[in-house]
Amino acid sequence: MTILIRWVVVAVLLGHGLLHLLGVAKGFGWAEIPQLKNPIGPGNGVVWLLAAVLVLGSAALIATQGPRVVVGRRRTRRRGLAGRDRTSWSDAKYGTAVNLILILAALYGYASLGPSSFHEQFHDQARAAMTDARAVPRSLVTEQDLADLPEPLAAYLRRSGAVGKPRVMSLSVQFHGRIRSGPGQEWMPFTGEQLNTYGPRPQRVFIMDATRSGLPVTVLHSYKDTTATMRAKVLSLFTVVNATGPEMDRGETVTVFNDLVVLAPGAITEAPVRWTAVDAHHVRGRYTNGDQTVSAVLTFDADHDLVDFVSEDRLRASADGKTFNLQTWSTPWV
Repeated sequence: MTILIRWVVVAVLLGHGLLHLLGVAKGFGWAEIPQLKNPIGPGNGVVWLLAAVLVLGSAALIATQGPRVVVGRRRTRRRGLAGRDRTSWSDAKYGTAVNLILILAALYGYASLGPSSFHEQFHDQARAAMTDARAVPRSLVTEQDLADLPEPLAAYLRRSGAVGKPRVMSLSVQFHGRIRSGPGQEWMPFTGEQLNTYGPRPQRVFIMDATRSGLPVTVLHSYKDTTATMRAKVLSLFTVVNATGPEMDRGETVTVFNDLVVLAPGAITEAPVRWTAVDAHHVRGRYTNGDQTVSAVLTFDADHDLVDFVSEDRLRASADGKTFNLQTWSTPWV
């Protein structure tokens, strides 16, 4: 649930819970509440109090980052409380409006986290990729593995601590930041999760939850057997990007190459890359996976740290993901 939707639900629940307290006050005779026209005795006052506690407790839990659990509870609890709201339309119209808002929030929760959601697809693909990765034998990275690498790259692997460690077969990353679709476009805050696997069939699956103009946008990237897709939905319901095709495959292959050298240097020695020294601080790599071959120039500083990765083979997608244009792509590290 995004920040905007979460706080809307919190505000609605808070207001609804306070309204239930009016029923408590009338039921126990603490105050006259002319807005509630039907009689409420002490017994019903207890029910109204229970409803207030549940609703306000739900608001508190959602406000403190507990939306997934509370939404499920809230939807179940409302079945029992709805009867209380139906005693009279004049008393219940505001509660009914609240119920409608909560139902819509629950539907969004199901769309964003349910069995057909991007999040569930991400986890299914990640589990399948890990099953493939675990089937590949692992060995240690040795100095002998570095013998044929250009010296700047070999020094980088030594500095990364890869030598003497098992070869990297997978990596999982969680991160947050901001992103925009092009120069002059608004920045979108996002959180993301990614899984890469290496070996004969490298795979990458990446999911991102962003916010644009106050609305939640979920993006799912998938790369397997040199085939890539990028799909994006607003409110987890409306598809706004569905990018596929050879341009997408090529661009995502560059991303996989970049992830290899930036995030998983311990997988470099067995990766399908042909390396060429350019000078004391630059190395060119040509990465081949299936029918895709892409290249990039890596830049290292005097301490043998990787400081940049530049490729001319990655393409920039249009806003709808239907067209692509070549554009220099780099990931500087400062």
